[in-house]
Amino acid sequence: MAAVLQSLHPARGDRGLIGSDPEVCARALGVDGVALSLLSSDQASELVWVSRDGVSGPLEDLQFTLGEGPGVDAVARGAVVLEPDLTRLPADRWPMLLPELASLGVGAVFCFPLLVGRVCLGALTLQRRQVGPLSEAGMDDALILTGALTAVLLDGGAASDALMATERPSDLYRAAVHQATGMISVQAEIPLAQALLRLRAYAYRHGRPILEAAEDVVARRLDFRNDGPEPDVAGRKRG
Repeated sequence: MAAVLQSLHPARGDRGLIGSDPEVCARALGVDGVALSLLSSDQASELVWVSRDGVSGPLEDLQFTLGEGPGVDAVARGAVVLEPDLTRLPADRWPMLLPELASLGVGAVFCFPLLVGRVCLGALTLQRRQVGPLSEAGMDDALILTGALTAVLLDGGAASDALMATERPSDLYRAAVHQATGMISVQAEIPLAQALLRLRAYAYRHGRPILEAAEDVVARRLDFRNDGPEPDVAGRKRG
């Protein structure tokens, strides 16, 4: 973990916000994957750092699509969310997410908000296939890492209001989602927040990744003009 902390600042010329290798970080914490999502000014989240091994990426996409999960709770409450055994949670805790996590093979999740006073910048989510709590050392390391990540983001100015619309918006993981949300807002003549909800609902109902649905909107294969029932993937309205 000391090596992870020393390498958090990105190297000169590195286009990423975080320099450290997330796979190394996951191993140091004794989990299968880590992910860091940050909030934009409109409270949408952007995935900025994620381990490629395991299912941390799909887990973040599901939370973003469904609007529920440990990261959502951690941000809303400004408090750590620790769930060492997802099989013991009541079905109504995260009714849409829990079945999806079971299919992904996630047994435990641990989520840590990045806080600056009362302001939450985002959340660090750890996931593991095996059930059980973090070790005492792992918990200490996760809390130290969360504080260090917050410091790195503040030091680099990445936590400013421009975080989600950086100088290279096309580099954002969910760039297509942001672009599609704007297009849906114009097509359906609704606010951006409602446009994002419509996109999320469409993706969930059709069992599609939200990025895939957003790319269809951007490519004009999918249209949300407010002149009839829900569109199909060819842009035609279903009667």
